[in-house]
Amino acid sequence: MVGQGEESILQFAPFQSAVDEGFWHRLSSLKLNKLGIDESPIPITGFYAPCSHHQVSNHLTLLAESIPPEASEQPFMPAISCGNRNRCPIPGILYNTNTLEGFQALDKQSLLKAEAEKIWEDICSGKVEKNCNVLSRFLVISFADLKKWSFHYWFAFPALTLDPPATVVNLKPATQWFSAEEAESVTAACNEWRNMCSTTDVPFFLVSISSNSAATVRHLAEFEACQLDGHKVLIGFYDPCHLPSNPGWPLRNLLWFICRRWSLQKVQFFCYRESRGFADLELSLVGDALIPNSQELKNHDKMPSAVGWELNSRGRKASRCISLAKTMDPTRLAIEAADLNLKLMRWRQLPSLNLNLLSTTRCLLLGAGTLGCQVARMLMAWGVRKITLLDSGRVSMSNPLRQSLYTLDDCLNGGEFKAVAAVKSLSRIFPAVEAQSVVMAIPMPGHPVPSQEENSVLEDCRHLQDLINSHDAVFLLTDTRESRWLPTLFCANTNKVTITSALGFDSFLVMRHGAGPLSSSYDIKTEAVNDLSTEIGAVSLTDNSRGQRLGCYFCNDVVAPVDSTTNRTLDQQCTVTRPGLAPIASSLAVELLVGILHHPFGTSAKAEFASSSDTGDEQPLGILPHQIRGSLSQFSQMILVGHASTSCTACSSTVVSEYQKRGMDFILEAINHPTYLEDITGLTELMKSAGSFELDWDNDTDEEFVEI
Repeated sequence: MVGQGEESILQFAPFQSAVDEGFWHRLSSLKLNKLGIDESPIPITGFYAPCSHHQVSNHLTLLAESIPPEASEQPFMPAISCGNRNRCPIPGILYNTNTLEGFQALDKQSLLKAEAEKIWEDICSGKVEKNCNVLSRFLVISFADLKKWSFHYWFAFPALTLDPPATVVNLKPATQWFSAEEAESVTAACNEWRNMCSTTDVPFFLVSISSNSAATVRHLAEFEACQLDGHKVLIGFYDPCHLPSNPGWPLRNLLWFICRRWSLQKVQFFCYRESRGFADLELSLVGDALIPNSQELKNHDKMPSAVGWELNSRGRKASRCISLAKTMDPTRLAIEAADLNLKLMRWRQLPSLNLNLLSTTRCLLLGAGTLGCQVARMLMAWGVRKITLLDSGRVSMSNPLRQSLYTLDDCLNGGEFKAVAAVKSLSRIFPAVEAQSVVMAIPMPGHPVPSQEENSVLEDCRHLQDLINSHDAVFLLTDTRESRWLPTLFCANTNKVTITSALGFDSFLVMRHGAGPLSSSYDIKTEAVNDLSTEIGAVSLTDNSRGQRLGCYFCNDVVAPVDSTTNRTLDQQCTVTRPGLAPIASSLAVELLVGILHHPFGTSAKAEFASSSDTGDEQPLGILPHQIRGSLSQFSQMILVGHASTSCTACSSTVVSEYQKRGMDFILEAINHPTYLEDITGLTELMKSAGSFELDWDNDTDEEFVEI
């Protein structure tokens, strides 16, 4: 701060730069998609605002919208807003080179001089009075290393120098310079100027104070009018600097404009600063700048010398470098964009949503057809990153229309394996997915194995067992009943989260399998007595027995799975369903998984219904049903519960215990002998006893009847 009457050389606080990451992303996109090796200068726009904190200066900032959008981008890119009090637009120019050597070899002094000449021409031509923002023109040189996502850059803020330099006297806070009445009026006038859309981003202005202390803020072009009125006139500017003894950089070119336009020897300047969005005269400065030989400067035709290259963070005149490898890589950006959707869900609706649990859950999809494609995409939408698809089929010409991960190219040359093509497609959709493919057929009961192929089939069984053991959740999405039997058995044995989805022509089933019969959460003694009434009552609309284990896909069958693929007609060989069915069923299957993962009891959670009286126990994601059966022909959906059967050929304690005792020998016998599973589970005896029932019919028509 300069005391009363003390005169010293006027020193200015340099402009400081800041670059938002979005700017570099826009520049990268522009170079990759349009510029190529073109090094032509690019017009850009920087933004700054008056200082708003007594300890921190404001920066001139580059944002994504600082680079003008291409014609094709205009509908999607925000335009540079006018009338934004926090974004005073300043024109600039960007020189982006193709190589680091080219960046280092740029003639920086010539570039600075070229921009300074534009400022000088704007002063001489009078353009400044119409658009004063051009007084603060700037330039940036850069090199974008798009392999390493690092950016070398250097800012320059050209400033015309006065020779000899200006001096300053009476530099002090504005509150000490104005009277109380003037300070109140100036504050109100500045706030009004800043609150008007037409003037809020005009960085240079006049403060005119009449003899009765009434202040008004006017445009630079009104200077003569203010003098004719006999008013006290201060020339003001938005000062980004916070220092108490130095005005900011924009004053340098403003003084040259004053000399050239009005040849004033003494200039009262006003460094306008704010606090919390309002004029702060304690922070703002007022001073008298003394300009020697101002009359000579008015007629000065030759452009003065210029300075302005920014110092780096170490105070040296050198470029800066920033590495954005972690944020600028498209994969990383894709991850951040995908995570943002889920985070918004958690912030707004689901505080308990466990994104880390979802991203680390390993999902095995058995079947990469219509259901498998949809389930995989829904899993990625929920943030699941680890997906394995198993399928032995190839992509055929009829697949791409209904199976969303395939295209015509996948059908050529005999067709790509579905599992392989699906993984490639998932990686294209979301590069961060950790997807794996397994090309393998699932061994099935009812499909006898020749002796020479037994070792190969058993190896497939072991491979499937290892896959299930290494994953957290398994989706059964194959198109035959028998292909679901072996994975159901393995999942019941290891108590895995298991989801089944199956399609008819216009109906679907989505269900979660209950906990395994030998899991710690389930007591085998609670299994119901094996009789026909138990089997018939296994499926109901209400959960009347919480102690019972929930059933699997096979629990309501009274026959073992058999060969359903032999001797089929064309319509039986293809999964003929209404096209809208698979997306519905797939979405529900994934929603079931997310519900299980977030339920405190996991696979042991009881079946829940929308009409349940236990609404107080409902989880944040809603109810967790056991089975969902839907019909497109009726546009209806039904929630059912089916309890585990002691005669189930896949998940009963009898079958699981026998598998644990005999291992692969048990599986081979189940594959080769169609009635083996029925015999050991008691289904054979059950069917015999059912056939021996005799029913007495009462033909008395006078009795009441119950309509079912």
